[in-house]
Amino acid sequence: MYVGKSYKLTEFLVWTRKSIYILIVLGIVPVILYQILGLKWLAIPWTVVALLGTATAFIVGFKNTQTYNRTAAAQHIWTSIINSSRAWGLLSRDFLDNPEKAKELIYRHFAWLTVLRFQLREKRVWESTDRAHNAEYRKYYTIPEHESEMEAVLTKYLTNNELNYVLSKKNRALQILSLQSKAVKDLFAKEEIVLLQFYEIQSTLRDFVALQGSCEEIKDSPYPRQYAIINTLLLKLFCFLLPFGMLKELDRLNDTIDGVMRGNMVWFVIPFSVLISWMYTSLVQVGESTENPFEGGANDVPISQLCEIIEIDLREMLDENNITALTQPKHNIIM
Repeated sequence: MYVGKSYKLTEFLVWTRKSIYILIVLGIVPVILYQILGLKWLAIPWTVVALLGTATAFIVGFKNTQTYNRTAAAQHIWTSIINSSRAWGLLSRDFLDNPEKAKELIYRHFAWLTVLRFQLREKRVWESTDRAHNAEYRKYYTIPEHESEMEAVLTKYLTNNELNYVLSKKNRALQILSLQSKAVKDLFAKEEIVLLQFYEIQSTLRDFVALQGSCEEIKDSPYPRQYAIINTLLLKLFCFLLPFGMLKELDRLNDTIDGVMRGNMVWFVIPFSVLISWMYTSLVQVGESTENPFEGGANDVPISQLCEIIEIDLREMLDENNITALTQPKHNIIM
Protein backbone atom coordinates (compact mmCIF):
# COMPACT_ATOMS: atom_id res chain seq x y z
CA MET A 1 0.00 0.00 0.00
CA TYR A 2 1.29 3.42 -0.93
CA VAL A 3 1.17 5.68 2.13
CA GLY A 4 2.75 8.83 0.73
CA LYS A 5 0.82 11.99 -0.09
CA SER A 6 0.80 11.20 -3.80
CA TYR A 7 2.77 9.42 -6.48
CA LYS A 8 5.16 11.76 -8.28
CA LEU A 9 4.39 12.56 -11.90
CA THR A 10 7.84 11.35 -12.88
CA GLU A 11 7.18 7.99 -11.17
CA PHE A 12 3.88 7.65 -13.00
CA LEU A 13 5.40 8.55 -16.36
CA VAL A 14 8.20 6.03 -15.89
CA TRP A 15 5.68 3.38 -14.82
CA THR A 16 3.60 3.96 -17.99
CA ARG A 17 6.43 4.75 -20.39
CA LYS A 18 6.05 1.55 -22.42
CA SER A 19 2.50 2.53 -23.30
CA ILE A 20 3.68 6.06 -24.15
CA TYR A 21 6.29 4.73 -26.60
CA ILE A 22 3.68 2.59 -28.35
CA LEU A 23 1.21 5.49 -28.50
CA ILE A 24 3.82 7.78 -30.02
CA VAL A 25 4.41 5.27 -32.81
CA LEU A 26 0.65 4.89 -33.32
CA GLY A 27 0.41 8.67 -33.65
CA ILE A 28 3.37 9.20 -35.97
CA VAL A 29 2.59 6.54 -38.60
CA PRO A 30 -0.88 7.84 -39.65
CA VAL A 31 0.43 11.42 -39.88
CA ILE A 32 3.31 10.41 -42.13
CA LEU A 33 0.99 8.36 -44.35
CA TYR A 34 -1.53 11.23 -44.54
CA GLN A 35 0.73 14.28 -44.75
CA ILE A 36 3.87 13.08 -46.50
CA LEU A 37 2.68 10.17 -48.63
CA GLY A 38 -0.63 11.86 -49.42
CA LEU A 39 -2.90 8.97 -48.42
CA LYS A 40 -5.81 11.25 -47.56
CA TRP A 41 -8.32 8.41 -47.68
CA LEU A 42 -6.91 7.06 -44.40
CA ALA A 43 -8.82 9.67 -42.41
CA ILE A 44 -11.94 8.24 -40.80
CA PRO A 45 -14.98 10.18 -39.51
CA TRP A 46 -14.47 11.65 -36.06
CA THR A 47 -17.96 10.51 -35.04
CA VAL A 48 -16.90 6.87 -35.28
CA VAL A 49 -13.91 7.45 -33.00
CA ALA A 50 -15.96 9.53 -30.57
CA LEU A 51 -18.58 6.78 -30.19
CA LEU A 52 -15.87 4.16 -29.71
CA GLY A 53 -14.16 6.38 -27.15
CA THR A 54 -17.41 6.78 -25.23
CA ALA A 55 -17.97 3.02 -25.14
CA THR A 56 -14.37 2.46 -24.05
CA ALA A 57 -14.72 5.04 -21.29
CA PHE A 58 -17.76 3.21 -19.90
CA ILE A 59 -16.00 -0.14 -19.97
CA VAL A 60 -12.80 1.23 -18.38
CA GLY A 61 -14.81 3.04 -15.71
CA PHE A 62 -16.82 -0.08 -14.94
CA LYS A 63 -13.68 -2.21 -14.57
CA ASN A 64 -11.92 0.31 -12.35
CA THR A 65 -14.97 0.54 -10.10
CA GLN A 66 -15.09 -3.22 -9.73
CA THR A 67 -11.35 -3.57 -9.10
CA TYR A 68 -11.48 -0.83 -6.47
CA ASN A 69 -14.38 -2.65 -4.82
CA ARG A 70 -12.24 -5.80 -4.66
CA THR A 71 -9.49 -3.92 -2.85
CA ALA A 72 -11.97 -2.21 -0.53
CA ALA A 73 -13.52 -5.59 0.31
CA ALA A 74 -10.07 -7.03 1.04
CA GLN A 75 -9.28 -4.11 3.34
CA HIS A 76 -12.58 -4.62 5.15
CA ILE A 77 -11.84 -8.33 5.62
CA TRP A 78 -8.46 -7.61 7.15
CA THR A 79 -9.92 -4.95 9.41
CA SER A 80 -12.25 -7.67 10.69
CA ILE A 81 -9.27 -10.02 11.12
CA ILE A 82 -7.52 -7.38 13.25
CA ASN A 83 -10.59 -6.84 15.41
CA SER A 84 -11.28 -10.56 15.85
CA SER A 85 -7.59 -11.24 16.59
CA ARG A 86 -7.59 -8.69 19.38
CA ALA A 87 -10.73 -10.28 20.75
CA TRP A 88 -9.01 -13.68 20.53
CA GLY A 89 -6.13 -12.34 22.59
CA LEU A 90 -8.46 -11.03 25.28
CA LEU A 91 -10.47 -14.26 25.40
CA SER A 92 -7.37 -16.46 25.56
CA ARG A 93 -5.77 -14.38 28.30
CA ASP A 94 -8.82 -13.79 30.51
CA PHE A 95 -10.79 -17.04 30.12
CA LEU A 96 -7.86 -19.23 31.11
CA ASP A 97 -6.19 -19.31 34.50
CA ASN A 98 -3.21 -21.05 32.89
CA PRO A 99 -0.89 -18.42 31.31
CA GLU A 100 1.01 -21.07 29.34
CA LYS A 101 -2.17 -22.37 27.71
CA ALA A 102 -3.23 -18.82 26.92
CA LYS A 103 0.15 -18.13 25.31
CA GLU A 104 -0.15 -21.38 23.34
CA LEU A 105 -3.50 -20.30 21.86
CA ILE A 106 -2.20 -16.83 21.00
CA TYR A 107 1.02 -18.10 19.42
CA ARG A 108 -0.90 -20.65 17.40
CA HIS A 109 -2.97 -17.72 16.15
CA PHE A 110 0.26 -16.01 15.04
CA ALA A 111 0.99 -19.18 13.08
CA TRP A 112 -2.41 -18.95 11.39
CA LEU A 113 -1.76 -15.35 10.38
CA THR A 114 1.66 -16.33 9.04
CA VAL A 115 0.38 -19.19 6.92
CA LEU A 116 -2.57 -17.14 5.69
CA ARG A 117 -0.40 -14.28 4.44
CA PHE A 118 2.02 -16.70 2.76
CA GLN A 119 -0.90 -18.44 1.02
CA LEU A 120 -2.32 -15.13 -0.15
CA ARG A 121 1.04 -14.14 -1.65
CA GLU A 122 1.19 -17.26 -3.83
CA LYS A 123 1.27 -16.61 -7.56
CA ARG A 124 -1.82 -16.91 -9.75
CA VAL A 125 -1.66 -16.96 -13.55
CA TRP A 126 -3.94 -13.93 -13.95
CA GLU A 127 -1.99 -11.68 -11.58
CA SER A 128 0.11 -8.83 -12.96
CA THR A 129 3.10 -8.46 -10.62
CA ASP A 130 5.41 -10.13 -13.13
CA ARG A 131 4.55 -7.74 -15.93
CA ALA A 132 7.46 -5.50 -16.87
CA HIS A 133 6.17 -2.20 -15.46
CA ASN A 134 5.22 -3.80 -12.12
CA ALA A 135 8.29 -6.01 -11.82
CA GLU A 136 10.52 -3.01 -12.41
CA TYR A 137 8.78 -1.03 -9.66
CA ARG A 138 9.43 -3.81 -7.11
CA LYS A 139 12.98 -2.51 -6.69
CA TYR A 140 11.47 0.18 -4.44
CA TYR A 141 10.08 -2.29 -1.88
CA THR A 142 10.34 -5.87 -0.66
CA ILE A 143 7.66 -8.50 -0.14
CA PRO A 144 8.34 -10.22 3.22
CA GLU A 145 6.75 -13.48 2.08
CA HIS A 146 9.21 -13.63 -0.83
CA GLU A 147 12.19 -12.84 1.39
CA SER A 148 11.67 -15.55 4.02
CA GLU A 149 10.62 -19.18 4.32
CA MET A 150 7.26 -19.93 5.89
CA GLU A 151 8.59 -22.97 7.74
CA ALA A 152 11.34 -20.92 9.40
CA VAL A 153 8.81 -18.34 10.60
CA LEU A 154 6.42 -20.99 11.93
CA THR A 155 9.08 -22.51 14.17
CA LYS A 156 8.62 -19.50 16.46
CA TYR A 157 4.96 -20.29 17.04
CA LEU A 158 4.38 -24.06 16.75
CA THR A 159 5.80 -27.17 18.35
CA ASN A 160 7.68 -29.58 16.10
CA ASN A 161 4.75 -32.02 16.04
CA GLU A 162 2.30 -29.27 15.13
CA LEU A 163 4.64 -27.87 12.51
CA ASN A 164 5.10 -31.24 10.82
CA TYR A 165 1.36 -31.85 10.91
CA VAL A 166 0.54 -28.48 9.37
CA LEU A 167 3.21 -28.75 6.66
CA SER A 168 1.80 -32.13 5.59
CA LYS A 169 -1.55 -30.56 4.69
CA LYS A 170 -2.70 -28.65 1.62
CA ASN A 171 -4.74 -25.87 3.23
CA ARG A 172 -2.34 -25.21 6.08
CA ALA A 173 -4.09 -22.14 7.45
CA LEU A 174 -7.32 -24.07 7.89
CA GLN A 175 -5.49 -26.92 9.64
CA ILE A 176 -4.09 -24.49 12.19
CA LEU A 177 -7.64 -23.40 12.99
CA SER A 178 -8.46 -27.10 13.30
CA LEU A 179 -5.67 -27.46 15.87
CA GLN A 180 -7.06 -24.46 17.73
CA SER A 181 -10.50 -26.04 17.85
CA LYS A 182 -9.08 -29.32 19.18
CA ALA A 183 -7.11 -27.44 21.85
CA VAL A 184 -10.20 -25.53 22.97
CA LYS A 185 -12.19 -28.77 23.06
CA ASP A 186 -9.53 -30.32 25.31
CA LEU A 187 -9.66 -27.31 27.62
CA PHE A 188 -13.42 -27.69 27.91
CA ALA A 189 -13.12 -31.43 28.51
CA LYS A 190 -10.65 -30.75 31.33
CA GLU A 191 -13.06 -28.14 32.74
CA GLU A 192 -10.52 -25.36 32.39
CA ILE A 193 -13.24 -23.29 30.69
CA VAL A 194 -17.00 -23.36 31.18
CA LEU A 195 -19.64 -23.89 28.51
CA LEU A 196 -20.26 -20.19 27.86
CA GLN A 197 -16.53 -19.55 27.46
CA PHE A 198 -16.21 -22.55 25.17
CA TYR A 199 -19.03 -21.24 23.01
CA GLU A 200 -17.49 -17.75 22.85
CA ILE A 201 -14.09 -19.03 21.78
CA GLN A 202 -15.57 -21.39 19.18
CA SER A 203 -17.65 -18.52 17.82
CA THR A 204 -14.47 -16.49 17.31
CA LEU A 205 -12.87 -19.47 15.55
CA ARG A 206 -15.85 -19.64 13.21
CA ASP A 207 -15.26 -15.97 12.43
CA PHE A 208 -11.66 -16.74 11.48
CA VAL A 209 -12.81 -19.58 9.21
CA ALA A 210 -15.26 -17.24 7.49
CA LEU A 211 -12.67 -14.47 7.12
CA GLN A 212 -10.13 -16.89 5.66
CA GLY A 213 -12.76 -18.05 3.18
CA SER A 214 -13.45 -14.44 2.18
CA CYS A 215 -9.73 -13.88 1.55
CA GLU A 216 -9.55 -17.05 -0.54
CA GLU A 217 -12.58 -15.95 -2.55
CA ILE A 218 -10.83 -12.75 -3.63
CA LYS A 219 -7.49 -14.49 -4.16
CA ASP A 220 -8.84 -17.33 -6.29
CA SER A 221 -11.56 -15.43 -8.19
CA PRO A 222 -10.06 -13.01 -10.74
CA TYR A 223 -11.90 -10.12 -12.33
CA PRO A 224 -14.15 -11.91 -14.88
CA ARG A 225 -12.08 -12.71 -17.95
CA GLN A 226 -14.97 -12.05 -20.35
CA TYR A 227 -15.11 -8.43 -19.22
CA ALA A 228 -11.33 -8.12 -19.15
CA ILE A 229 -10.95 -9.18 -22.80
CA ILE A 230 -13.65 -6.75 -23.96
CA ASN A 231 -11.90 -3.97 -22.07
CA THR A 232 -8.55 -4.83 -23.67
CA LEU A 233 -9.90 -5.12 -27.22
CA LEU A 234 -11.88 -1.88 -27.10
CA LEU A 235 -8.94 0.01 -25.62
CA LYS A 236 -6.51 -1.20 -28.27
CA LEU A 237 -8.99 -0.47 -31.07
CA PHE A 238 -9.64 3.02 -29.75
CA CYS A 239 -5.95 3.87 -29.38
CA PHE A 240 -5.29 2.59 -32.91
CA LEU A 241 -8.15 4.51 -34.57
CA LEU A 242 -7.89 7.76 -32.61
CA PRO A 243 -5.07 9.32 -34.73
CA PHE A 244 -6.93 8.44 -37.94
CA GLY A 245 -10.04 10.16 -36.62
CA MET A 246 -8.12 13.33 -35.74
CA LEU A 247 -6.38 13.71 -39.13
CA LYS A 248 -9.13 15.48 -41.05
CA GLU A 249 -10.31 17.47 -38.02
CA LEU A 250 -6.91 19.08 -37.49
CA ASP A 251 -6.25 19.39 -41.22
CA ARG A 252 -9.31 21.64 -41.46
CA LEU A 253 -7.68 24.11 -39.08
CA ASN A 254 -5.17 25.00 -41.81
CA ASP A 255 -7.81 27.28 -43.37
CA THR A 256 -7.86 29.45 -40.25
CA ILE A 257 -4.11 29.53 -39.54
CA ASP A 258 -1.41 31.76 -41.06
CA GLY A 259 2.33 31.54 -40.80
CA VAL A 260 4.60 28.56 -40.44
CA MET A 261 1.89 26.28 -39.08
CA ARG A 262 -0.38 26.74 -42.08
CA GLY A 263 -0.56 23.40 -43.83
CA ASN A 264 1.10 21.59 -40.91
CA MET A 265 -1.64 21.50 -38.28
CA VAL A 266 -2.08 17.79 -38.86
CA TRP A 267 1.18 17.18 -36.98
CA PHE A 268 -0.64 18.09 -33.78
CA VAL A 269 -2.37 14.71 -34.13
CA ILE A 270 0.70 13.13 -32.55
CA PRO A 271 0.74 14.94 -29.16
CA PHE A 272 -3.03 15.14 -28.84
CA SER A 273 -3.66 11.48 -29.71
CA VAL A 274 -0.86 10.38 -27.36
CA LEU A 275 -2.28 12.48 -24.51
CA ILE A 276 -5.86 11.22 -24.91
CA SER A 277 -4.86 7.59 -25.41
CA TRP A 278 -2.42 7.75 -22.49
CA MET A 279 -5.29 8.84 -20.24
CA TYR A 280 -7.20 5.68 -21.18
CA THR A 281 -4.24 3.29 -20.99
CA SER A 282 -3.15 4.73 -17.63
CA LEU A 283 -6.61 4.20 -16.16
CA VAL A 284 -6.53 0.59 -17.34
CA GLN A 285 -3.04 0.08 -15.91
CA VAL A 286 -4.08 1.55 -12.56
CA GLY A 287 -7.15 -0.69 -12.48
CA GLU A 288 -5.01 -3.70 -13.31
CA SER A 289 -2.65 -2.92 -10.41
CA THR A 290 -5.65 -2.75 -8.04
CA GLU A 291 -7.39 -5.87 -9.30
CA ASN A 292 -5.66 -8.45 -7.08
CA PRO A 293 -5.12 -6.94 -3.61
CA PHE A 294 -2.96 -9.78 -2.23
CA GLU A 295 -0.49 -10.41 -5.07
CA GLY A 296 2.34 -8.21 -3.74
CA GLY A 297 1.88 -5.01 -5.73
CA ALA A 298 2.60 -1.51 -4.48
CA ASN A 299 -1.13 -0.80 -4.11
CA ASP A 300 -2.07 -4.02 -2.30
CA VAL A 301 -3.64 -4.39 1.13
CA PRO A 302 -0.59 -4.44 3.49
CA ILE A 303 -1.28 -7.84 5.02
CA SER A 304 2.31 -8.32 6.18
CA GLN A 305 2.25 -5.18 8.30
CA LEU A 306 -1.27 -5.87 9.53
CA CYS A 307 -0.03 -9.22 10.85
CA GLU A 308 2.83 -7.39 12.57
CA ILE A 309 0.34 -5.02 14.20
CA ILE A 310 -1.74 -7.94 15.47
CA GLU A 311 1.32 -9.72 16.86
CA ILE A 312 2.54 -6.60 18.65
CA ASP A 313 -0.88 -5.98 20.20
CA LEU A 314 -1.32 -9.55 21.42
CA ARG A 315 2.21 -9.90 22.73
CA GLU A 316 1.71 -6.69 24.69
CA MET A 317 -1.43 -8.29 26.17
CA LEU A 318 0.87 -11.05 27.44
CA ASP A 319 3.22 -8.39 28.90
CA GLU A 320 6.11 -9.71 26.85
CA ASN A 321 9.35 -7.79 26.42
CA ASN A 322 11.66 -7.41 23.42
CA ILE A 323 8.81 -6.95 21.00
CA THR A 324 10.02 -6.21 17.48
CA ALA A 325 9.23 -2.71 16.24
CA LEU A 326 6.79 -2.24 13.39
CA THR A 327 8.40 -2.33 9.96
CA GLN A 328 8.63 1.13 8.45
CA PRO A 329 7.60 1.97 4.85
CA LYS A 330 10.19 1.79 2.10
CA HIS A 331 9.72 4.55 -0.46
CA ASN A 332 6.29 5.17 1.12
CA ILE A 333 5.19 1.58 0.43
CA ILE A 334 4.20 -0.92 3.10
CA MET A 335 3.47 -4.58 2.54
